[in-house]
Amino acid sequence: MIEYLVLISCIGFLAFLIPGRHRKYAAITGWVFIVLFLFATLPEYFAENNFLYPVMAVLSVPFLFITTKYLLVDDIRVLHLSRAAAVAFLIYAPFEYLPVVGNWLISMVVGQVVWLLQILNYPVSLDAWNIIAQHGFRVEIILACTGIQSIAIMLGVAAAVPTTFRQKLYAVLLVAPTIYILNLLRNVFVIMAYTSQWFPYWPDIAGNGEIGYESFFWAHNVIAEMLALVILILIAYGLFTLIPRLGTFADELFQLYYGEIISAFGRGKGNGPAKTEPSPETANGFEPAPAEMPDETGKQ
Repeated sequence: MIEYLVLISCIGFLAFLIPGRHRKYAAITGWVFIVLFLFATLPEYFAENNFLYPVMAVLSVPFLFITTKYLLVDDIRVLHLSRAAAVAFLIYAPFEYLPVVGNWLISMVVGQVVWLLQILNYPVSLDAWNIIAQHGFRVEIILACTGIQSIAIMLGVAAAVPTTFRQKLYAVLLVAPTIYILNLLRNVFVIMAYTSQWFPYWPDIAGNGEIGYESFFWAHNVIAEMLALVILILIAYGLFTLIPRLGTFADELFQLYYGEIISAFGRGKGNGPAKTEPSPETANGFEPAPAEMPDETGKQ
C-alpha cells in the first residue's frame, strides 16, 4: 500500500515535466501523495524511535496547503519548487522501480563498505548478498543506505532554476561524489557502532525490545542523521555559490511560506515579511528538462 503512494507521487511529478495545462494539477497530485506517504510511514518510524520524520510529516500539512494554494494560481515560485521535486523523482525512479538497477547499486555499496571495513581491520561476513554480519548482529543494506535519495534531492534543488551547462556539470560533481563517498563512511560507522555495541545507553529512550538496538539507534537515528543534515546544508551552500539564482529562489520561498504562516496566525499584514513577487532572475520561464530499523537484522 505504502509503495503505491510513492508511485502515484512519482507519476504526478513526472507528468509535471510534460508541458501542458495539466502541470499544476500533476504537481498537486505529487505533493499530496508525498504527504500521505509521510503519514503512512509514521508507525514504522515510531517503532524505530525516529522522531525526525514524524516532525516532517506534521510540518508537511501547512506546506501542502500553501503549495497547493499557489500552484492553483500558477505561481512561478512553487512551480520551480515542483520542478525540483520532479527532477529528483526522475533521477530516483529507475533505482526504485527497476529492481535490476536498484539491486546493482545496493550490491556496489555493499562491496565497497565491506572493503572499507577490511581496510579498517574490521572483518565482517555476508549472511546474504546485502546483509553484513559481525558479533552476532546483522545490518541489511537497502536502497535507502546507498545515498541515492539525497543525491536525487540535491540535484533536484540544483535544477529548480535555469542554469548553464557548466553550472549543471559543477553541481553534479559537487553533489554526487560527495554524498556517495560520505554515505559509504556513514554505513561503515553505523555497522561498526551497532555490531560492536558502542552506544548501549539509555534503553528507555533508545531501546525497542531488541537486544543491542540502542547502539543502532544512537549511531543511525541520531549521530548519522545529524551529521547528514549538516552535510546537506553545506552542500546546499555550495550549490548557492555555484548557482547564485538558487539563493534568491530560496529567499523568495522563505518569504512566501513564512508570510503565509504568519498571516494564518493572525499577526496581520504589518508583521512578518511581505510576500514578494518573484525576482526577474527566477521568474523567467523555462522549458521542463528531460530527478529501517533492524528486527534482528539492522536496516539502515
